[in-house]
This record gives sequence, C-alpha cells and structure tokens, in this order.
Amino acid sequence: MAETMQALVYDRELDPWETSRGLRKAEVPRATLDERADYHDRSRVLVKPRFVGFCGSDRGIWFRRAFKDMILGSLDKESREQRGPKLRRVIGHELFGEIIAVGSEAKRSYGLDVGDWVTAESHIYCGVCYQCRVGDAHVCADDLIIGISYDGAFAEAVKLPAQVIWRTDVDKIRPEVAAVQEPFGNAVHACTKVNLRGKRVAIVGCGTIGLFAVAIARALGATQVIGVEPVASHAEMARRLGADVVLSPGDSPDGYSHDPDLAARIRQLTDGVGVDVVLEMSGLNSSVNNAIHCVRRGGDVILFGLKSGDAIIESFDRVIVDGIAMHSVIGRRIPETWHITRHLLESREPNIHDLVWEVILARGEGPIVDFGDFEPGSFETTIQTYPKVILRF
Repeated sequence: MAETMQALVYDRELDPWETSRGLRKAEVPRATLDERADYHDRSRVLVKPRFVGFCGSDRGIWFRRAFKDMILGSLDKESREQRGPKLRRVIGHELFGEIIAVGSEAKRSYGLDVGDWVTAESHIYCGVCYQCRVGDAHVCADDLIIGISYDGAFAEAVKLPAQVIWRTDVDKIRPEVAAVQEPFGNAVHACTKVNLRGKRVAIVGCGTIGLFAVAIARALGATQVIGVEPVASHAEMARRLGADVVLSPGDSPDGYSHDPDLAARIRQLTDGVGVDVVLEMSGLNSSVNNAIHCVRRGGDVILFGLKSGDAIIESFDRVIVDGIAMHSVIGRRIPETWHITRHLLESREPNIHDLVWEVILARGEGPIVDFGDFEPGSFETTIQTYPKVILRF
C-alpha cells in the first residue's frame, strides 16, 4: 500500500490565513492503524470515504471566515506533540464510507467490523469531563472536531475513534443522503429542543440546516411552518419541503434592527398572536431580532445560527416582560439525536429521505462533485450555487 494519499487540506505554510482562500489537493501521509506504535489505535477504525458533504463550517474555512484559531492552535499542539512541524489540516467531517480496518478494542467493545457502512459524529468527546459525565457530551470541555482540530474526511482514508462511528443501513438510506446525517442532525437537535407538535413555527434562514428544519418541523407535528428567506431559490426549496409560506425579510439599515413589516405579516398569519416557536438559523444580528419580534408572548426562540463577535438585542426588556425563552443549540445530543435522525430518514411516512435527495441534493445533478475532478475555481462556483455540495470518492 502506498505511504501517501490524496486529500484536501488547509496548508498554513503555503496558504497564509489572511491572504488566501480555498483548499489545496495534496499528498499527505496515509492514515493507518498500528496498535504497537500507538495503543489508542486499538479503539479506532479506518474508514474509506465514499461521499463527504461540504458544509457551512467548510465554507467558513474556504473563505477564511471561521475556525482560524482552532485550526492553527491544533496544528501548533500536534507540532509540539510530534516534535516536528505539522503544517496541514485535512478538512471535512460529513462523511459516509466503509470501514477498511478496525482496532481490536473497537471490534470487541463496539462490534464494528471491516465492511461496515458508517458515518460519524463530528465531535470527538473525551468521555471524562463534567459535561460528558452528566450526559452533555455535545458540549465536551476537551473535544476535538473532525476536519478542524483533527484530520478529516476529504481524503482517501480517515482514522476515527470507534465511539463516534454510527452504522448506516444502506438498504434504507441511500449513500448520498447518508453523508448528510451529521448536518441533518443539527436540524433535528434544533427542532427537538422544545416540543413542536401542534405549534406554529417560523424558521428564519433557510440555508441547508434551515431547509432540513422545515421538513423536520413538519414531520414532528408543527401545524404551521413559516419560512423567512431572502434567496428565491432557497425559498422555493423551503416550499417544496413543506413550508406553508415563505416570506422575504427587508434589509436592516443598521445591520441589527428587525423588520417591522415581517413581524406584522407573521402576526397576521397567526391570528395576531405570533408564532409559538422561532428557529433562528442564519446567525445574522437582524435575524435574531426578527426572531424575537415574531414569537408570541411566552414563546420559544431557538438560536442555532452562529456569527462571531458582539450582537445588539433590541427591546431586551420584551424578552423578559413577555416571558420569551431563548435556547442555544450546538451540534447533536450524543447519541439521542442520532437515533431520531435515523428514524426520520429511514421512515417513508413522511418521506423526508426522498425530499432531501430530490430537493436539497437535486438528485445529484450538480451538487455532487467527483474528488478526482476537484479544481478550486469550479468547486468554489459549485459551493456558491447549491445549498449542499458532496464530494464523491
């Protein structure tokens, strides 16, 4: 077997963060299992990716808008540990692939074996911190994130701890859809933060996760789903996925204030009350304020969208006086969210699986790119055209 493999990497030496963009296809040391050299490999598996999703986090890395400190800090740490420079981070975490090697403990304790089709939780949790021990492993105090602080899946092989591996039944979930279980799980976590059954729900921001949330909210029993999305193509996808109506927000003149017309329109659609639950999926400051002003007294605002830096909350007193509950959501609850994700995708009543394939993935016509054909210029055009792009190996 060759000692190297091809991968898409961020290279800190060749691509300084402040003056570059994109990812570089490069030859890197091949991922291998060697229990004699590293006892941790007993509890690891080697996966050959078949499909790997390109997500919003990867876009943040591509355009150098996010994860600089995590990537560079983790490379510094690995350089100290191996007493030599670690210059490249293999990106990618939304994987679906086949186990090609399995450590002895991974086989004995987790029942994993060569030939299993799997995906993976992207947060490698420590299992011993306070959060992990009380059931909150998704906010582990010492976690690593695949493709950001740990070498990822845009490669011909990836080595992962058995604890994050999740088997997938390819007779029930097609491989391309299996590759997006991790981001789909983000939307599942957001939609299960509060009970949506019988509720009127607004989803502010219908990017990839917001689009997933439209279909999930409907499947979980929401009686009315209102999308808020300025991009016409995404708005049409939201309608196809189950939104009753999709509204376009007005521009915020100062970048943070809400749109009074949007709030009035949503109240008009909800008997003058406002929606019971708002899922804020974009992270824009103005969208957060839109969410607060569109929810009813005593309602819930789920905050999933993420932007760094400070934010201004308009009429903060209203959050308290009107009894509005605000909940932040990150990642997936492990393993609870994964079980719900599996059931939602394997079920054909309602058929979210086929909606994801037909609407978000466009039946593979455009958003699926062969790894061998990767070229930075055309790939950048693709990720700016489709809400979800998948690399095929």
